[in-house]
Amino acid sequence: MIEEDLIQQSLDDYDAGKYSPRLLTSHELPFDAHVVGADEDLQRLQLSRQQLQVTGDASESAEDIFFRRAKEGMGADEAQFSVEMPLTGKAYLWADKYRPRKPRFFNRVHTGFEWNKYNQTHYDFDNPPPKIVQGYKFNIFYPDLIDKRSTPEYFLEACPDNKDFATLRFHAGPPYEDIAFKIVNREWEYSHRHGFRCQFANGIFQLWFHFKRYRYRR
Repeated sequence: MIEEDLIQQSLDDYDAGKYSPRLLTSHELPFDAHVVGADEDLQRLQLSRQQLQVTGDASESAEDIFFRRAKEGMGADEAQFSVEMPLTGKAYLWADKYRPRKPRFFNRVHTGFEWNKYNQTHYDFDNPPPKIVQGYKFNIFYPDLIDKRSTPEYFLEACPDNKDFATLRFHAGPPYEDIAFKIVNREWEYSHRHGFRCQFANGIFQLWFHFKRYRYRR
């Protein structure tokens, strides 16, 4: 085939299909197909453009950026916390319209020593007391929320079988299922001076908190 024929064939193919896949009906889509709306597709495109302008590299995905940010400033007294609590019997009214899925997350647990009066009496720096959980940092990734105006919420409930622990559940809306974690049940410190953070920005819901510290009494 000569060059002119190849060019003509390319032009004919372009006129026939515009180099786009054939438009499928909703009945032809596979069951597990992830359908992206025009607004969401535009938002992802704009995010990629912003990333390219800032870093000069478009190879890093939004999920890569999320995990990199979630790990920033992670110290030796913190560890990854990823054990989920199963949520049974949870039904979603929108499940027939959107395929439910779990959000990605990167959580951190903060541990350390508490030098209260009791520990000062019974321990020293050469023989320190056991480390205890002093707080958590939850980072939940919701990049594809259908309702862009909605803000994720959290709910805290004591475990009925053990009052020393509680279930922390996160709810955001379609297409995301609720997700829950078992944490230590102690009173939270809500002061921003002590690191409390509860915010939703750029598709990331952050809930950071430390526990209140109490003085030891005999």
